[in-house]
Amino acid sequence: TNEADLYQIISENAPDAVKSGEIKNQFGRKVAILTNESGETTSHLMGMFYRTLRMVDNGIKPLYVFDGAPPKLKSGELAKRTMRKAEAQEAAEEAKETGTTEDVEKFSRRTVRVTKEHNAECKRLLGLMGIPYLDAPTEAEAQCAVLAKAGKVFGAASEDMDTLCFAAPVLLRHLTFSEQRKEPILEIHLDKVLEGLGMDMTQFVDLCILLGCDYLDPIPKVGPNTALKMIRDHGTLEKVVEAIQSDPKKKYVIPDDWPYLQARELFFNPDVRPADAPECDFKWSAPDVEGLVRFLVEEKGFSEDRVRNGAARLTKNLKSAQQSRLEGFFKPVAKTEEQKASAKRKAEEKAEAAKKKKKEDAKAKRAMTAKPRGAG
Repeated sequence: TNEADLYQIISENAPDAVKSGEIKNQFGRKVAILTNESGETTSHLMGMFYRTLRMVDNGIKPLYVFDGAPPKLKSGELAKRTMRKAEAQEAAEEAKETGTTEDVEKFSRRTVRVTKEHNAECKRLLGLMGIPYLDAPTEAEAQCAVLAKAGKVFGAASEDMDTLCFAAPVLLRHLTFSEQRKEPILEIHLDKVLEGLGMDMTQFVDLCILLGCDYLDPIPKVGPNTALKMIRDHGTLEKVVEAIQSDPKKKYVIPDDWPYLQARELFFNPDVRPADAPECDFKWSAPDVEGLVRFLVEEKGFSEDRVRNGAARLTKNLKSAQQSRLEGFFKPVAKTEEQKASAKRKAEEKAEAAKKKKKEDAKAKRAMTAKPRGAG
């Protein structure tokens, strides 16, 4: 999948861009949470209630962003996708029975969109919990990126690597996973990604499109290393396409319906609300405890003790999240042997240079003090 390919490229070529840490390291941060058909955050009310509590317990102030209408790429493409989504739903059920985390994630993300009723219930729950949410005009990822770029939130939490293509400065993966999953939170910094890959933003977006983004299928047989090499060799997607089409061996075949220029346009000019729009004003407030009991206990059959206990945690922890956070909690992802050797070499060179400077300074000092009195 694109997710795995893009993550592989980043972790191999820009390892400094990825930090791995525990959820408590996000203390005091505001985070925009993507709420789309990933089957992750909106799976159902119980999931949303407990995951939100887990974030708030750890001093995070979540803001949920809901997907709007999908952008109209090509109606043909979307019709095909709808059909694939129905098939993916079946595959997802199967993957849940038999499969790995990655499989379940992959299929869940391609499954049929959550119903309007489901979203309405999630919004009702968030309102009662005092947790803000926004409706994105189209893509939630794009809206999260706008808020993060403007500094209204620290980063966007999503499993979707495409979020980086909308220029979100920080992407947090695994933040909304349940505690049982025991997955570390991955913090991916876009500036370090671009620096590590030696690319500008357009080339990075072109690379993601080439790997197969949410709007387009990947080109068959083009894996992560090939895609990276193609963008590095040719510079732009236009040139890559030209090279593929003019190759007499016809090694790669571009799918018939592959409007990559439109896909690029959607990443650079998505339909979003500006960060200073009134809809993007949000605040966290005290939960409506009795309202939560009526909704979750009386209507949905939750345990009253758990709901009241959860509401008490919300009240207490949203206050403590106001306290400032300390940066620098994160430990970077383990480096490869080669990187370790290179870092060691650099450190030794630095130490050598410092030693040399110290000697020279001492020599200069001696020369100064050795001057005969009255000289100069």
